[in-house]
Amino acid sequence: MQTANTVLMVEPIAFGYNSQTAENNYFQVEQKETDIQEKALAEFNNFVGKLRNKGVQVITVKDTLNPHSPDSIFPNNWVSFHEDGKVALYPMFAPNRRVERRTDILDTVQNAGFKITEIQDLSSAEKEDKFLEGTGSMIFDHDYKVAYGSVSLRLDEKLFLDFCEKFDFQPVVFHSYQNVGNQRLPIYHTNVMMCVAKQFVVICLDCIDDEMEREKVQEVIKSTNKEVIEISEDQMQQFAGNMLQVQNQEGTPFLVMSETAYKSLTTKQIEKIESYCEIIYADLNTIEVNGGGSARCMLAEVFLPKN
Repeated sequence: MQTANTVLMVEPIAFGYNSQTAENNYFQVEQKETDIQEKALAEFNNFVGKLRNKGVQVITVKDTLNPHSPDSIFPNNWVSFHEDGKVALYPMFAPNRRVERRTDILDTVQNAGFKITEIQDLSSAEKEDKFLEGTGSMIFDHDYKVAYGSVSLRLDEKLFLDFCEKFDFQPVVFHSYQNVGNQRLPIYHTNVMMCVAKQFVVICLDCIDDEMEREKVQEVIKSTNKEVIEISEDQMQQFAGNMLQVQNQEGTPFLVMSETAYKSLTTKQIEKIESYCEIIYADLNTIEVNGGGSARCMLAEVFLPKN
């Protein structure tokens, strides 16, 4: 199943700029405001409401003040929930994000009626300074069992290949870059430059500088019979790649994105997407600017079997 009808979201309690993640997340900008948490919470609640109004099941869990992690609003980096009952816990780049891995959150998901049969904890790789940040660093095509991964400090290639072998995915490894000042630097997470939906793929091909790698990615997408909806690097910088397709309990699909991403799209791109599914977008500006992540980062899909 490519699209989940249930997502996990973590309600922020002390959201803010994280200097540890900003080392290689070039989307982050530190705002000197006193009401960042208040604004982020309002954006979070509005986003949850929009999803629930369309019939998408949202499991919400509150963050904790102690231990404090400013990025807990992005749970898809530390956990993924799979159709066979497996749960994967991931090694995280920033030390202050590692406390986000909470067993009580897994209990909450089970209490919502889902069955966990096995937990694969990959976090020990942190001791070797190797990282694989969940569905931030990997993009899954569940229907075709393909995993796309752009190599960065947050996606170690060997860890990625090992994960794909364990979870039965065909790995597609490549490198993607963005302009930062006058430099060309690695994109921190694959999910800011591509999104795989049921019938289409939104991707910034211009970020894949190596021509052979770019062609390989296109060939794999073509083999899955999905339409490529290409975005520019400027649109990618506005989180137009950070989208996720979900569905409601009746199976109606939606493409979820931020208002920033939506406003960056052309009329033709919007029409292409809407020929496949309705768009849900929400104002996430405070979260995007301070956290360097957007709509997709806030959603951990729950594919687990029901009890």
